[in-house]
Amino acid sequence: GLLLALRQGSIKVTNFLLQQNAVDVEARNRTGESPLMMAALKGHLPQARRLIERRAEVNKPGWTPLHYAASNPDGVNADMVRLLLAHFSYIDAESPNKTTPLMMAARYGSDAVVALLLKEGADPLLRNEQGLSAIDFARAANRLGAAELIAAQVREKRSAGKW
Repeated sequence: GLLLALRQGSIKVTNFLLQQNAVDVEARNRTGESPLMMAALKGHLPQARRLIERRAEVNKPGWTPLHYAASNPDGVNADMVRLLLAHFSYIDAESPNKTTPLMMAARYGSDAVVALLLKEGADPLLRNEQGLSAIDFARAANRLGAAELIAAQVREKRSAGKW
């Protein structure tokens, strides 16, 4: 019920369910999505805070709440990313196909989230199982601003040494 309420944006129902101690905040659907993942995707920041207070898992194998938060195209979702990182979400978490939150932000999210993840230390050089990097994800979606943010970070990290 909690997962469905979050998915549908039924905030009153979500808040009621979060007040019930018997509600399992880690109940997953068939695809392994948790209530915190759905809150992160939908940008329900107060509900995500409450889920974390109730010990919802911030890190888990496979797709994580950070992947979902990074996928939200709403620039204000940077606050959700900050919340998850403040609770020790692994910034370079790999999905089953090795896609990272930065890759998801580059393709689907906002430039603000791409910039935040880079600032907080996301590795722009990682590649998924298909050999694609975050820049490749951004270019595939014609997100030139995101691609430039990532490219600038890569250039900044290059060695300044001389041969």
